[in-house]
Amino acid sequence: MKNWSQLNSKEQQAILARPALSDSLELTNTVRQIIQTVREQGDQALLNFNRQFDGADLTQLALPAEQLASAGKELSEDVKQAIQLAYNNIRQFHTAQMPQDTKIETTPGVICELKHSPIAAVGLYIPGGTAPLPSTVLMLGATAQVAGCARKILCTPAGKDGRIAAEIRYAAQLCEIDEIYLVGGAQAIAAMAFGTESISKVDKIFGPGNSYVTEAKQQVSQVADGAAIDMPAGPSEVLVIADSNANPEFVAADLLSQAEHGTDSQAIMVCNSREVIEATKQAVERQLARLNRKTIAEQAMANSRYILTDSIEQSLQVSNAYAPEHLILQLDNARNYLPQLTNAGSIFVGQWSPESAGDYASGTNHVLPTYGYARNYSSLGIMDFLRRYTVQELSSQGLQNIGPAIMTLANAEGLDAHQQAVAIRLEALK
Repeated sequence: MKNWSQLNSKEQQAILARPALSDSLELTNTVRQIIQTVREQGDQALLNFNRQFDGADLTQLALPAEQLASAGKELSEDVKQAIQLAYNNIRQFHTAQMPQDTKIETTPGVICELKHSPIAAVGLYIPGGTAPLPSTVLMLGATAQVAGCARKILCTPAGKDGRIAAEIRYAAQLCEIDEIYLVGGAQAIAAMAFGTESISKVDKIFGPGNSYVTEAKQQVSQVADGAAIDMPAGPSEVLVIADSNANPEFVAADLLSQAEHGTDSQAIMVCNSREVIEATKQAVERQLARLNRKTIAEQAMANSRYILTDSIEQSLQVSNAYAPEHLILQLDNARNYLPQLTNAGSIFVGQWSPESAGDYASGTNHVLPTYGYARNYSSLGIMDFLRRYTVQELSSQGLQNIGPAIMTLANAEGLDAHQQAVAIRLEALK
């Protein structure tokens, strides 16, 4: 437990540092080499990386159509109904986000429009690792489906048996994704960004992943022939703000729900009650012992932080400084504090709002900015799958109304051709 008020500014920064950033130079170089190898060797590089990183000895990258078609037969009705419920809620929330086009006459005879159209080809990355994530398929796939993206491809690593979970395949079917490739990691990002013999390049890449995936997304987005990305979404993180009336068992459960994602996940508790912090630490130990993924969660909790503050207001300041991916408010009258919280990917209000709800089925998107990017990136939404563009149309009257001002501004900037493009038209109207 650290007392925030007793730390100097450097110590406060250190306690909120993300542990996964420590090997950034080595990570950058490794990912750069993977991307270059994929660009040079195409499918063969992907197959080699599958064997090297995932132990999957494949002869082709595309998921066989019969494996996609059989997904529903491999699942219980309970699982299918749960996936369907989550899918319905996600579609409902994201459909409500669809923007309206704008059309306005700014000056008589001058029409300006803002229009939206779906991104034509999108690449959806689904992490593999130690657990299948059909929820991420729904978060990305259902949103792309609502947006109307014509081509949706999905990349996810295969297991050593060369297969992917039926839950992932079933969720992909609901989202009308029939182009699925068995490849993961930085190499999957490279394949979607630049294309290979089997995988045609996409316009934009979506999805969370580990630090290698995050680094690969950033690298491919910085080259002209690469692809745009949604956000730098890396290892999961949660910050819980609690007060003296918070339930330690609830807080502990929320911390562990993120810790079990991976060993590089981070969980932080900020509270103005020493007693609640101590009770929460004890609850974490009790609950940790019962988890199937105890080893993973235990390693992640080694990066956990318990921060004691002087007040709820100071707790809010700590949260804004950290800018968490997930922010949980275990506070009395929690909604009242929302206006003071400026930096968070997604906020869970009150004791009955576990982070798990947003991860699966409430309807909000669980693809969120990490590493403090919540200061300047937003949670994934329908607008991320759309492009907006403007249209303008001037009548002769409209050109006469604003033409002189355009010419004056063009002359002020020394751009004669701009001025002439208007002058020649105005002359023709005389």
